[in-house]
Amino acid sequence: MPKFAANLSMLYGEHDFLDRFAAAAKDGFRGVEYLFPYAFEKEVLAEALKANGLVQVLHNMPGGDWDAGERGLACLPDRVGEFQDGVGKAIDYAKALGCSQLHAMAGVRPQGGDPDKLDETYIENLRFAAAKTKQAGIKLLIEAINTIDIPGFYLSTSAQALAVIDTVGSDNLYFQYDIYHMQIMEGDLARTIEKNLARIPHMQLADNPGRHEPGTGEINYGFLFDAIDRMGYKGWIGCEYKPKAGTSAGLGWLRPYLTASAAAE
Repeated sequence: MPKFAANLSMLYGEHDFLDRFAAAAKDGFRGVEYLFPYAFEKEVLAEALKANGLVQVLHNMPGGDWDAGERGLACLPDRVGEFQDGVGKAIDYAKALGCSQLHAMAGVRPQGGDPDKLDETYIENLRFAAAKTKQAGIKLLIEAINTIDIPGFYLSTSAQALAVIDTVGSDNLYFQYDIYHMQIMEGDLARTIEKNLARIPHMQLADNPGRHEPGTGEINYGFLFDAIDRMGYKGWIGCEYKPKAGTSAGLGWLRPYLTASAAAE
């Protein structure tokens, strides 16, 4: 049975951030993820996890100036030093939070940027990050993101992400499969997941259109969850969506899976 983690950057927005841990635990989540931990001291976040019996399953490496529209640094030739510093910072937080996975956001292609230089920078940055995270016992993940929500994002399809993994050539680089983004970009969800399951240690979800909870759009999540279960997927699925009418009120889709998971333990 899939394990579901609450994405605290998207869910429980009616609460202050540190109060979202307790809200997620109250609703039955066992794991949490979120974009960035860096606005808080490591010890404060670690205590929030411990106090609520939660596992930190994922966070991102520093993504640049988020408010200015930056969405990662890994492909940017003029930001290599900043990216490398961010790798160290992300590992430091991950160790303190017991987090075994880190996502390196690729970034948005700069207008007029040399495509070959962007490719070279991205590959070398991932080789650097994969080596550092491996030394720390942490998996490095990359994610393809749809180009409607983030125009110009460097990595946008499964095939592109998997080709990058092959080119980097590290045994510590994996594909973070976001069901919502890949439904928009390519579809064929179940078959793509099954074909590449060994390289997918983490997934995320939202329905489409609207990026709301499962059951509000076109994706047949009942079928997909059953298929993922039959495949033997052991990782987490991060719930990274915009609640349509409040997080707790919209969790009817999830409760049967939480109940089944608890019964299996």
